[in-house]
Amino acid sequence: MTSESSEPLRTPLHGQHVALHAHMVPFAGWEMPLQYESGILAEHQAVRTSWGVFDVSHMGRITLFGDDAALWLDSLLTNDMSGLKLGQARYSFICKQDGGILDDVVVYRRTGEAYLLVCNAGNREAVIEWMNMFTGDDTDEGEDADDPLMGPNLKRLVAQAVEAPVIGDRTTATTMLAVQGPLAIEKTSLLLGGLPSLKRFHGTDVAWGGGTVLVTRTGYTGEDGMELMTTPQTGIALWEQLLLAGAAPCGLGARNTLRLEAGLPLHGQDIDASTNPLEAGLERFVRTSRSEFVGKPALEQAVEEGIKRRLIGFKTVERGAVPRHGQQVLVAGEPIGTVTSGNFAPSLGINVGMAYVPIQFASPGQRLEIDVRGKNVEVGVTPLPFYRKGAK
Repeated sequence: MTSESSEPLRTPLHGQHVALHAHMVPFAGWEMPLQYESGILAEHQAVRTSWGVFDVSHMGRITLFGDDAALWLDSLLTNDMSGLKLGQARYSFICKQDGGILDDVVVYRRTGEAYLLVCNAGNREAVIEWMNMFTGDDTDEGEDADDPLMGPNLKRLVAQAVEAPVIGDRTTATTMLAVQGPLAIEKTSLLLGGLPSLKRFHGTDVAWGGGTVLVTRTGYTGEDGMELMTTPQTGIALWEQLLLAGAAPCGLGARNTLRLEAGLPLHGQDIDASTNPLEAGLERFVRTSRSEFVGKPALEQAVEEGIKRRLIGFKTVERGAVPRHGQQVLVAGEPIGTVTSGNFAPSLGINVGMAYVPIQFASPGQRLEIDVRGKNVEVGVTPLPFYRKGAK
């Protein structure tokens, strides 16, 4: 666990990053590589045209074990986990009672009773604390009993019907690598001695280097690829062998430009506890037809009443002015929203961004302006993602 006053955590691969002269920066309580000597642009292009590897060991890895683990997860997540097959993974949200997004996560079914939840690095402590609220322990209803968002003893929403799983935090005891790009699956398969054919959002365990590696066909770049989870010792050996095989080491800078081009939201910028999945255009990951889960009544109400704002993608009309997080979105000189993410898109050669605007200004083709350092820059609303490359 970390705090604002403590030293940032370091992944098991910290020494490898330093040896490669990576530019290290604090990020979500960790010291992480922003870029290597080749630079963000070269790392970005390596992933788009060949393959690259990221150390994503800062991501939270939380285990859940118990006979009712899937049903328990169903009560906390917006997507269906009881329907997962062995080896399958699914993207979902953890929403608060008002529908706000506490975090976006990927859940993997490891065995019949064991699940792995991967969450954002900066939210790990909050996610664990949130889940521990629903372990079924007796609590005082106290002053929260009359809170319409809390309700009397909310814990019983989950605990009354199913047994809570045993929750464990494996983040600092493991490593996680993301191998991404058109050559990622072929090259990783050769390195690991051959892999069975994996569908998107499926995984398998592979014996390698005296250890076991969980290999999943997932990622956060808009390219095909794999994520590898294993012990620190095996993770270090994997990293070194991937580089020897030709993978480009890539840092947070390229990861950000890649995910933005792919229209993938970043929690803390594009989605957070003040936004709900419907506003973010991610309602396909919310199954309100299922039984009760935390936040369902608020999300059903949002569907019934209609959302008032929407997360849009936009492209700048002119070159040179790069939009950034926090800048104002304008119509006729009046602010109507705020940029959540913005950057130069190397694969497209244009500047792009995302922002929340009132629903009446969210249609593709709508012209808006962004206040970029005191200059009003014209932009056009465009569907997400900006960049798409289908997996084979």
